[in-house]
Amino acid sequence: MTDAEAYIALNMVPRIGPVSVRRLLDAIGSPVEVLRASVSKLESIKGIGPEAAKSVREWESRVDLAGEMSLVRESGATVLTLADAGYPVLLREIHDPPTVLYVLGDLLDRDRYAIGVIGTRKPSHYAADCTKKLSYQLAHSGVTVVSGLARGVDTAAHQAALAAKGRTIAVLGSGLMELYPPENKALAEKISTSGAVVTEFSMRIKADRQTFPMRNRIISGCSFGVLVVEAGARSGALISANQAGEQGRSIYAVPGRIDNPGAIGSNRLIQQGAKLVTSAADILDDMGLLFAEKPELAVAPGPELAGNEKAVHSAIGDDEAHIDAIIERCGLPSHTVSSTLLALEMKKLVRQLPGSRFVRIS
Repeated sequence: MTDAEAYIALNMVPRIGPVSVRRLLDAIGSPVEVLRASVSKLESIKGIGPEAAKSVREWESRVDLAGEMSLVRESGATVLTLADAGYPVLLREIHDPPTVLYVLGDLLDRDRYAIGVIGTRKPSHYAADCTKKLSYQLAHSGVTVVSGLARGVDTAAHQAALAAKGRTIAVLGSGLMELYPPENKALAEKISTSGAVVTEFSMRIKADRQTFPMRNRIISGCSFGVLVVEAGARSGALISANQAGEQGRSIYAVPGRIDNPGAIGSNRLIQQGAKLVTSAADILDDMGLLFAEKPELAVAPGPELAGNEKAVHSAIGDDEAHIDAIIERCGLPSHTVSSTLLALEMKKLVRQLPGSRFVRIS
């Protein structure tokens, strides 16, 4: 058995987490020696109780290592362990670094210049637009955008980074064979071609309430800081922000409307000391010392429109607008505005909301 295989086996042993693995390695040495240790030896280590010791000693009856290695090969993934030079430098520094990382794609040295982008799974139009704008600018400037591949803010962050032809890393709360949410499978495949999809969970582990907080510490752990775009009072993004603070990472937040319940948590973070962000420049200024040259701020390209389409699209503004307001702003006849809005909807540049209101789509 190689050390890499032993690390993978230890990662799959029930009742043994990253902190326990680190204690075992510090006390015994190599992961192979840990798996061969006696129960008495294991129990003598601080923090390793009888049940955990028994679980490690009986690992062969509890772990299908051969089956796991076969799944890794079939998926085309690679596995990084704590002993590998390619293991993310910043992630190695946290209190409970993952024992192993399953990776689809490539992790590069430049990924140490990363920002985690997190937030609600049901963002407002404003939050979705901010996520796309900021993630695009960060990725275009050379910063790796790290997020969790979840619905909402996470998805928007990954998509914007890809649109900027930058790097993005998706951290899963499941194994690679049980990707969640399933509708993001195509996005994950695209991310793996120009970034990486990573997880600490073995191939067949399904996402649940316990795996997501574990996933979140990796997002912040391998990042310079985390950006919270929109979060309610009980949002999981607040837990992630707290983890980031404990890891010594910078915390950034986009201000939301004071009457929006979905922004209570992110606004409160600003009250508690998170840096208010209105542009990616606010983050890049903090990261300036990490770069040999100060990154240039990029602006996401807008749609190429002319004539009535350009006038109507501009008249909608940055927030939702009622059709009467659009007609007044652009000065065109109502029937022209109506037909032009329909044309813009067909081009997926505008979306109609209830009550004859319209919003632009980034």
